[in-house]
Amino acid sequence: MFTQYKVLISDAIQELLAQKLRTFLTLLGMIFGVGAVIAMLNIGEGAEREALKLIDSMGVNNIIVNAKEYEKNELVEIREESLGLNLGDVQAALSTLPFVEGYSASKDIDIHDLYSDFAKSEATALGVTTTYFKHGNLTVEVGRVLNEQDEHKLAQVAVLGADAAAELFPTFQSDKTQIVGQYLKLNHVWLEVVGVLEAPEGAKNEFQGVKIGGDRYTVFVPLNTSAKKFSRNLLDSELDSIKLNIASGTDPMVAAKAIDSLIKLRHGELDDYELIIPAALLEQQKQTQQIFNIVMACVAGISLLVGGIGIMNIMLANVMERTKEIGLLRAVGATQKDIRRQFIAESFTISVVGGVLGIFFGLVLSEVIGFYSEWAVSWSMPAIFLSMTICMVVGVGFGVFPAIKASKLNPIDALHSD
Repeated sequence: MFTQYKVLISDAIQELLAQKLRTFLTLLGMIFGVGAVIAMLNIGEGAEREALKLIDSMGVNNIIVNAKEYEKNELVEIREESLGLNLGDVQAALSTLPFVEGYSASKDIDIHDLYSDFAKSEATALGVTTTYFKHGNLTVEVGRVLNEQDEHKLAQVAVLGADAAAELFPTFQSDKTQIVGQYLKLNHVWLEVVGVLEAPEGAKNEFQGVKIGGDRYTVFVPLNTSAKKFSRNLLDSELDSIKLNIASGTDPMVAAKAIDSLIKLRHGELDDYELIIPAALLEQQKQTQQIFNIVMACVAGISLLVGGIGIMNIMLANVMERTKEIGLLRAVGATQKDIRRQFIAESFTISVVGGVLGIFFGLVLSEVIGFYSEWAVSWSMPAIFLSMTICMVVGVGFGVFPAIKASKLNPIDALHSD
């Protein structure tokens, strides 16, 4: 059986090589179709994985509350009714909402000068609670993160994001352990570096239009230290952002409504804050990705359909050109089944060759698209298997009609055809 199929494929290759240009043009349809399917699924897979990473950095079990920004005149009026985000909001949530298990908070520090003995930097600075790193899934590479002792003692210490460390201490990039213990000056305050964070994968600081940090290029200091030793506008809120950790199993939307009601009550019914629900953003991303996949699948399907039509076209042309050959084969004893097998083997060969070339084209195409569009790309073996399978099904499917037509030719009429 294997030998029989081997002979069929060998004969099919010889027949196709006899019409190189026609075969190549037919292959293009399959190559572009398979390439489009693979590129689509690779980009989709990459986008989904990146979305999960970004959501992970926000914390899928977190509800984020951010203070809104206002002009000075508006802020004066608002402060008559609301103090803005503050630790009191956090304590109220912890004491009245049983599903709130923990929190982290941050406050932007206005920077006038930021430099070390080695370089100057334009990095941002945040005053943060000790839980900020855990809630943001930030991992220390060397040294340590901030702790409760730093908070209580108003310690003048700092943890650096990877890019901030590289800019402030460029000479120590080969051995980052030397950065720990060095000093930098933030405005008028000298800070000792106690840790450097690992650089997170990806370079995006925004997801679904929501800014999620920029922790690579940030200097972190204890929240109490930032409040006591760095000046701020008296009209500013005590905190710029709060992350409330929600117990697993709690519906994020229900939790968000309860948190919104509580904070609005404390803020005099003013909307001087905004709620961000990472779980809802993830769901929105999945819906957007699904629409994208459907559209791209339709485009790829059309490409494969065109490729299938091309296969049918070349096979019908082969039937017309090889009418005498078919008649001769029938005359020497070949059955209709033998003729069908031969032509289906040819269409199968075209689809397999086109599929293999399409795989390479799809991988290259997805990388090129990812490079120029800065989209994430992730190779997907299921995508390759699926596209190859569809390609073979389309190729064989469109080759059936020409094969049946060839097998039903009358041997006598075929031998006498011009």
